[in-house]
Amino acid sequence: MRSQHTQSRRAEEPAASSRKASFGGPPAYGALFTAVAATVAGLAYYTQQRPEHALPAPAQRAREARPGTISYDEVQQHTSADDCWVIIDGQVYDVTAFLALHPGGAQAILLHAGRDATQVFITLHPSDALGTLPPEACLGPLDLATLPEAGDAEEEEALRISAARAEMPDAQDMLMLQDFELWAEKVLSRTAWAYYRSASDEGKAFDENRNAFGRYFFRPRILTGDMNQGSTETTFMGIETSLPVFISPAAMAKLGHPLGELNLTKAAGDCGIAQAISANASCAVEELFEARKDETQPLIFQVRLPPMLLPFATLKSWRLTISKIYLNKDRSASEALLRKVEKLGARAIMFTVDTSWDSKRTLDEQTKRLANSAIMAAKPTNSDTAPAQGLPVGKAISGYQDHNLSWSDIAFIRKNTTLPIIVKGVQCVEDVQLAVEHGVDGVLLVRDSNRYAPDRDAYQLTRHKSNHGGRQADYAPAPIDILYELRVLRPDIFSKIDVMIDGGVRSGADVVKALALGAKAVGLGRPFLYANGTHGQEGVTRAIQILHEEITNTMRNIGAKKVSDLKPEMVGPAGPWVGRNRPPYLQG
Repeated sequence: MRSQHTQSRRAEEPAASSRKASFGGPPAYGALFTAVAATVAGLAYYTQQRPEHALPAPAQRAREARPGTISYDEVQQHTSADDCWVIIDGQVYDVTAFLALHPGGAQAILLHAGRDATQVFITLHPSDALGTLPPEACLGPLDLATLPEAGDAEEEEALRISAARAEMPDAQDMLMLQDFELWAEKVLSRTAWAYYRSASDEGKAFDENRNAFGRYFFRPRILTGDMNQGSTETTFMGIETSLPVFISPAAMAKLGHPLGELNLTKAAGDCGIAQAISANASCAVEELFEARKDETQPLIFQVRLPPMLLPFATLKSWRLTISKIYLNKDRSASEALLRKVEKLGARAIMFTVDTSWDSKRTLDEQTKRLANSAIMAAKPTNSDTAPAQGLPVGKAISGYQDHNLSWSDIAFIRKNTTLPIIVKGVQCVEDVQLAVEHGVDGVLLVRDSNRYAPDRDAYQLTRHKSNHGGRQADYAPAPIDILYELRVLRPDIFSKIDVMIDGGVRSGADVVKALALGAKAVGLGRPFLYANGTHGQEGVTRAIQILHEEITNTMRNIGAKKVSDLKPEMVGPAGPWVGRNRPPYLQG
């Protein structure tokens, strides 16, 4: 029988204080974020200091629960799809009725059935997620004295992270974006690193994203005037920004830092750049709106056609937030989300189309397999029920997405919003033309090689100027190559639609190459996730500062005082520009 207890509310974390920063120097931050290691597959989530919501390990485990509480042994008896209990923040929940409704699928919950799911829950869900459950789902408090002690693997992971953070330089000592990536691998949990870094199958698209920029060289101009009067300000999709870069919609920022996307939003606001909010953001949309500097700060939201749709707000202040939308299988949920984000003040909708099918993200799946092995090894010998096998992070958060997408869905979105529409995931010139014909306002060229698919033949290349960071379709073209093709084959399109790119950008020089070829703005995802994971908001701010410094220096060195001075003839294929290697757009 169920124990009858009253539901206690979770203690709210204090909001982080707002700090202003500029490109000229470091913000006045307090102590750096301590070690974080999160897992979604049965590994624990760690910090150098145990978070206030973590359950303390008792010195000696009790077997019987105190009156008015539920014992850990009792919770462990409810581990099936017909009877599923979990522990969150010291409270026991019966989530059986919610299994079929969970956006990530029932398996993501069953993995933690009968166990403490606190850290996994807070890592992957907004703070108000428990409010969707009926009051009777909370069965009552857990008797903490009945909890088992932490395992050796958990302690080793925590010690590894703590030691790495002790050696990590301060944010202001990071000189390149690659520095954040180097330290992120050392200080993040294995699951967080696997999800952030994972690429599809052999990782060819991921590697090519980065290598492709090396095939394009600058053609600097000289004697172009006083470079002290330069500016990096620009406008894309009608949005003013201090830099021609934006934070791409990247999921699960809480895997790297407890504050998740809040750090990205605040840093973007302080530095005056745009931020795209993922449909799989680990913070609630309302939380991110509240984190804005003021009500005029623009937001862009990601839309996927399943229930995860997020809006873009208008940008009058320096800060902009962009959100990505996926269409939900339940289109009514997508309609409601589109209306919600527009009402909140969004500025545009980013419709993501290059992840309509899950590809195999190799590193993510390998990490999940190791975690499942650990769970099976820990299975009691007298147990009649095998523990649930976990899903990799990417699969766990994509269960709601619709796999039946077409160009007609543009009309569906247009019918339900008055906001401009950006199609994210275009990977060929022909689809850019189709986007123009269907009245799209902007395209984002991206290569995503992180998709999950049952096998390689199952890959579906969707229409989106993006290979999803090399996560989706392996062997998909690099965004900078698509941009160059577009410049050569259809230069007229740049006057009809805003073209942006995202994928493989790791320096300000990469940004300038894309701008010269016609891109209105350039998105970066992973570098900001790495910076958030290593140093939190301060790290994201420093990453933006690095980009500002590199973009400014590159522009001045090739003879451009402002973004509008960048022209196609300033960049082209490596090698002498003669014969077949001569760019067709050169004059004379």
